[in-house]
Amino acid sequence: MTSVWARCTKLLKVFLCTGIAIVGLVLPSAPAWATGAVDLPLVPAGSRTWIVDEAQSLSRINEGQLSGELQPLAEKTGIEVRFVTLRRLDYGETIDSFVSQLFQRWYPSAEQQSNQVLIALDTITNTIGIQVGEAAAEQLTPAIASSVIDETMQLPIRQGNKYNQAILDASDRLVAVLSGEPDPGPPVVIDTTRVEGTFASAEETEESRGNSTVVVIVLLVLATVIPMATYYWYVR
Repeated sequence: MTSVWARCTKLLKVFLCTGIAIVGLVLPSAPAWATGAVDLPLVPAGSRTWIVDEAQSLSRINEGQLSGELQPLAEKTGIEVRFVTLRRLDYGETIDSFVSQLFQRWYPSAEQQSNQVLIALDTITNTIGIQVGEAAAEQLTPAIASSVIDETMQLPIRQGNKYNQAILDASDRLVAVLSGEPDPGPPVVIDTTRVEGTFASAEETEESRGNSTVVVIVLLVLATVIPMATYYWYVR
C-alpha cells in the first residue's frame, strides 16, 4: 500500500511540474491586452503629463525633451499638446474613434477641450489620430493637423518605425505653429534613387563614332597587309 501511494505521489509531482512548465511557455507568448480609452489613467487639463507611453516606444531622454518643449508652450499660450502611444486597440476600435473617446474622457466639457491637442499612435498598425480643441484650431488648422500626422510623423515611421523621431518632429512643428510662428511644413523627401539613362549623351556618341572609325581603319589595314604578307611568304 505504501509503495502504491509513493508511486502516485511521484506521478502527481511529475504532472504538476509538467503543467507549470507548459504554463511558463504559453504565458509569455500570449498577445498583449488591447487598450481602450477607459484603460488609460486620467490626464485632465492643466496636468503636467505630456506623454502617456503605453507602448514604451520613447526613451526617457526624449520624454524629457518633449516636456521641455510642451510645458513652456502651455505656459506661453495656454494650449496643451499631449501624445499617447499604445500597442493594440480594442476589437472594432479605430485610432480615430479611440482618440475621440479619450479626448472626451480627459476633457469632458467644451471649456476644457478648447485649448487641447491630443495625438494618439498605435504602434501595431502605425496609425495616428488627432483631436484639436476649438481655440487651438485657430492656429492648428485641419490642413496642418492632417499634415502633422500624415507627413511629419508618418515619414520617420515608414523609414523604420522611428517613433522617437516622429513624435519629436511633430512636437517641434506643433510648438512653432501654436506659438504663432510660420509653419515649417512637413519634412522634405529627397529621392536618392538614380535612374540610369538608356541613351548615350552627345559626347558619348561622338566618342563612340571616333572609336568605330579607328577600328574600321585598323581592319582595313589588316585586310590589306595580311594577304600581301601571305603571298610574299608563299613566293619565297
